Amino acid sequence: MSDTNSPAPSQAHRPSISFEFFPPKTEEMEQNLWGVINRLAPLAPDFVSVTYGAGGSTRERTHSTIKRILDETRLVPAAHLTCVDATRADVDEVVDRYHEIGVRHIVALRGDPSGGIGTSYQAHPQGYQSSADLVSAIRSRHPEMEVTVSAYPEKHPESASLDADIDALKAKVDAGATRAITQFFFDNDLYFRYLDRVRAAGIAIPIVPGILPVQNFKLAKNFATRAGATVPDWLAEKFEGLDDDADTRRLVAATVAAGQVQKLAKHGVEHFHFYTMNRADLVFAISHILGIRPNGTQKAA
Repeated sequence: MSDTNSPAPSQAHRPSISFEFFPPKTEEMEQNLWGVINRLAPLAPDFVSVTYGAGGSTRERTHSTIKRILDETRLVPAAHLTCVDATRADVDEVVDRYHEIGVRHIVALRGDPSGGIGTSYQAHPQGYQSSADLVSAIRSRHPEMEVTVSAYPEKHPESASLDADIDALKAKVDAGATRAITQFFFDNDLYFRYLDRVRAAGIAIPIVPGILPVQNFKLAKNFATRAGATVPDWLAEKFEGLDDDADTRRLVAATVAAGQVQKLAKHGVEHFHFYTMNRADLVFAISHILGIRPNGTQKAA
């Protein structure tokens, strides 16, 4: 059920963490983001990723956020990059620009269809046809680049089957991917069953669980529906009747997410990637429960 034969974490070896942010759209959102970054930076994450909007819609904001992280912090940034609605030349230019400013880690994604989730994907005629092609291009241009890709414990919504989805992951690994981060999930058994199948397929790269602390249950449920992720009945019940009680929602959310990561850690999971939604408090609290303290110090959980 667990990944390889890794022992449960001890005081000498605590789980590591990484965070995902999205680029701000307004000055107010930028101030908020940097408040979040300053709050979480002392936890010394392995890296922080910055998302890239559909069709490159946040291209410049993502780039400027990444550059500011490089210029003003000690954090290691990972830049998201998609190939939807873009020529190979455009994508290559973005990769080269990131490399020029010092980025050595790309999160390579195909990207959602330009018509939105639920519509069929059509590759740009002069673009990369798949995320595996994108990975291969990045590694060909800059072999030292670390390339992270996505993984789907409940399969990608467009995949015909979980086996087909795992074949797609293997193609990305064969192209040079060095790590995969999963779509968020709430049932740990989904992750472990997926991990068993991935390992059985000969895929050996780290499969990092993506954790979504539930800031707002209704929004999280809608997000999950679009992403093809299951929301268990037990989770819905925990937030029942709390629509107008934000304080209790936060307490419940922290309890649920902390329980999830603690159980994963006890089964040998050594890295967690948090979808922060540009909010710090829940992620900070969960990291604390994992034993991770500011400035990289760690305590027994």
